[in-house]
Amino acid sequence: MKCLISQKMRALAPELDPLRIGTGWAPEDLSKPQVIIESTAGDSHPGSGHLPILVEEVRKGVAEAGGYGARYACTDICDGESQGTDGINYSLASREIIANMIEIHANATPFDAGVYLASCDKGMPANLMGCLRVDIPSVVVPGGTMNAGPEMLTLEQLGMYSAKFERGEIDQDRLNWAKQNACPSCGACSFIGTASTMQIMAEALGLALPGSALMPATSPDLLAYARQAGRRAVEMAGCDAMRPSRIVTMDSFENAILVHAAISGSTNCLLHLPAIAHELGIEITGDTFDRLHRGARYLLDVRPAGRWPAECFYYAGGVPAIMEEIKEHLHLDAMTVTGKTLGENLDELKANGFYQRCQKWLDEFNARYGVHITREDIIRPYDKAIGTDGSIAILKGNLAPEGAVIKHTACPKEMFRAVLRARPFDSEEECLAAVLHHEVEKGDAVFIRYEGPKGSGMPEMFYTSEAISSDKELGRSIALITDGRFSGASTGPVIGHCSPEAVDGGPIALVEEGDIISIDIPEHKLEVKISEEEMEARRAKWQPREPKVKTGYLARYASMVTSGNRGAILEIPKEN
Repeated sequence: MKCLISQKMRALAPELDPLRIGTGWAPEDLSKPQVIIESTAGDSHPGSGHLPILVEEVRKGVAEAGGYGARYACTDICDGESQGTDGINYSLASREIIANMIEIHANATPFDAGVYLASCDKGMPANLMGCLRVDIPSVVVPGGTMNAGPEMLTLEQLGMYSAKFERGEIDQDRLNWAKQNACPSCGACSFIGTASTMQIMAEALGLALPGSALMPATSPDLLAYARQAGRRAVEMAGCDAMRPSRIVTMDSFENAILVHAAISGSTNCLLHLPAIAHELGIEITGDTFDRLHRGARYLLDVRPAGRWPAECFYYAGGVPAIMEEIKEHLHLDAMTVTGKTLGENLDELKANGFYQRCQKWLDEFNARYGVHITREDIIRPYDKAIGTDGSIAILKGNLAPEGAVIKHTACPKEMFRAVLRARPFDSEEECLAAVLHHEVEKGDAVFIRYEGPKGSGMPEMFYTSEAISSDKELGRSIALITDGRFSGASTGPVIGHCSPEAVDGGPIALVEEGDIISIDIPEHKLEVKISEEEMEARRAKWQPREPKVKTGYLARYASMVTSGNRGAILEIPKEN
């Protein structure tokens, strides 16, 4: 017999029933399994604007299975809309607020199960954190990806168009064309950025239904998955064995990281998976990624590192197709929200026509754009992998004792081993101006520091990285190194999450103009060529800077946030 906490709480709180009736519940709904439907729905960006439609499909599924679905929401902000402004400083910090609101919503009133819907960079990891923290039987519904525009235009290309315009290589009309056509529908941006990566991680962890991650947001298949999620939530309601903490284990995280390697996922996943694991008391660090990426197959030929827009991922078979290729390395006995193991799910998909349905959508895509691509053009077979050493590397050395990350699949081979001159800047604005005005030269190692979690909320260095990677000469001859982070769309010789960060007096704060910087990606090394004595002399002279923000949420966030290497999780400061 299932134990429904909602019914126990009704007996303890006599005001609960009348208040819910006043909200629109019918009296007969009160005794049904009660499902919280949590989403980031709102007019904040295309990834959340369509979620109310999916929420209603979830509610229908809940009702069909004999439950009642209650709608709750905490919308997310858009990195793209705040890019290049101080607004981007709120981006990573917003993850904690959304997770906290989910905890508040679900724990303040009783629910027997949950469904969580999100699409984008912070909304998806926040919902995964909240889901694990609340720990009632739950299903995650990824919100899908937007379609590509004309000429297969996708949003991550806009940084390139903007940089070309600044350099006088294209006119205003061409820039306007790109702006007006880069986002033709709802959904996450159509490349394997952070939003797409985290949708894929939700399924890889076993918390989303098999095959549901990163399908086109406009697809009728997504509506069907949302409805199915509602039904499944009711089936799981009150079942202790289906709590997320009973499903997700270290094996689940290892599966997810191997999928991350295969898709060349966003480096921001190194912030989010550790934070998600932290909710379960599991320790994931950059070293975990580094270990699992070494020797892993990189298979997905999708932007920004590959050729095709993200909608093609589903057409090629999505997460299940990736998993089939790397099957021998996965923990196939890992449990999932279906109540079946990962291996059982994969076998069932092969038997129920899933791949045939995906092929029909691929045929439609080919007709739309006049191309003739196959599944293998999108997801390579294991023995024809694009790369054989994963997609990211953790670099360590006297410049980053705790590590720094590079997506080597998006880095020119010329920069895999490089000796460069240091050009340090203490803000992105200064650095971007220098790059655009040709004040940065071939052979420079450009530093942007004091942009880590404590420094300014760890914003993305997207415009600077795009300005460099879109320059034919600089993109293959200089490096950008920061204690901040990069967009999942970033390409080029860019190294982020340099830890410890500058605000804590990390070595990145001690780099001086003209220092020799050595980068060795195959050996996973990042060093400044000065003696230990010189490093200590500089450290003795270094003085902490006044905080950039002294009031409001960002000030509180800076006082509690940990390093990027630990996922920028929040901890209560210890008393001295």
